[in-house]
Amino acid sequence: MRSHEGKSRVVPPSPSVPAVEGACACTGACVKVISYRRVYARQQAAMPALTSAELDALRLSLEIALRSVVFSLPLAILVAYLLARSRFPGTLALDALVHLPLVLPPVAVGYLLLVSLDSRSAVGRWLLAHLGIELPFSAAGATLATAVMTFPLMVRAIRLALESVDRGLEAAARTLGAGPVDRFFSITLPLMLPGILAGLLTAFAAGLGQFGAVITFASNVPGVTRTLPLALYSAIQEPGGEAMAMRLAVLSITLGILGLVLAELLARRVYRLLGR
Repeated sequence: MRSHEGKSRVVPPSPSVPAVEGACACTGACVKVISYRRVYARQQAAMPALTSAELDALRLSLEIALRSVVFSLPLAILVAYLLARSRFPGTLALDALVHLPLVLPPVAVGYLLLVSLDSRSAVGRWLLAHLGIELPFSAAGATLATAVMTFPLMVRAIRLALESVDRGLEAAARTLGAGPVDRFFSITLPLMLPGILAGLLTAFAAGLGQFGAVITFASNVPGVTRTLPLALYSAIQEPGGEAMAMRLAVLSITLGILGLVLAELLARRVYRLLGR
């Protein structure tokens, strides 16, 4: 093509249609990647990782719930055995006493523990003088309050499992010369194992959510007795603590669901192993 000055000018060729489409597709993909990164960044900013205070509350909840069920398990098996197999004048009274925390307000249970085990009470003075133990406003007190509130759940599950054990198997073992202790550990205990596991895990899951008895007896001390429910309560009371409260609530719900599901799965697994 020649211009008005008489010099020729080379005109570049027009880009082909496939090249234009490829460039547009590449540009669109880049825009989508950038958009996704921005959305992900906003989500990360909206839901930050757990803070050190929240991690402390989670750790305390797990430790206190675990200690409560481990310490109370032998007593729960003994009480369940007495209620299921023994008949004595105080059976109904013992049954009512064991299940009383289920119907009492948790704050009332915590108050009764505080009155009974305070350093001014006879039991509290003896524990402090002879064992150096002061239960109120301590992690040990939070463990005790949690154990008292979850104890009926363990006893009930173990008792139901014990009542479903075939007494004929124990009678057959007795005719073969097995003593009471041998019959219990070789026949009764394995057959009631699903109930023990179910009660153990159910009590553990319930222990993670104990609030009223714990805050009344052990108070709300950060790093000592502030478990997940108490940390959630504290976050609700603080201005601007809505995000923290939401994270703790979601965490509590997740732990509770996992505990219940695990209890059911373990019970089914043991039943299959026992052929029931």
